[in-house]
Amino acid sequence: MHHHAYLWTGPKARFDDEALRRPPHPDPPPAGSRPELIERYRQVAAEFHTSDLPPLETAYWLVKPRSLVRGTWDEAKEAAAWLGERLAEYAPRFAAECDRDTARLARLVDAAAERLRSGADVSYGCYLERPSYLSLAVVTCSPNRAVPELPCPVA
Repeated sequence: MHHHAYLWTGPKARFDDEALRRPPHPDPPPAGSRPELIERYRQVAAEFHTSDLPPLETAYWLVKPRSLVRGTWDEAKEAAAWLGERLAEYAPRFAAECDRDTARLARLVDAAAERLRSGADVSYGCYLERPSYLSLAVVTCSPNRAVPELPCPVA
């Protein structure tokens, strides 16, 4: 088992486009569906796997481009340390003062290490200034517990 890290920052409005953050349904809309529904399905089917947007289900980071992997570790503690470094890096930009609390951030990192050791994924998100959004994720791989059929992006 190992862990892959992902980071995304961007406009909150783009993050809120949930259709592009879901894998496309395995079956396209039936013939005769509204044209806008068919077009939206085509867009999602074409863009989901290549988009840098964080997926709604953390495990689906594994189907995103390999270039989005920010780090890979065998040890949960090392992956959690990466999360801690990113949280500290972005903390001055957190929109809410309470999110900057260093004791709270340390607890998040400790909780992440425990979850990763158990084989679970970790995903944290925080509003930044200007309304932007920060998404951090560490996904357990080989296999992923939530969706074991997903391939490893660096294999």
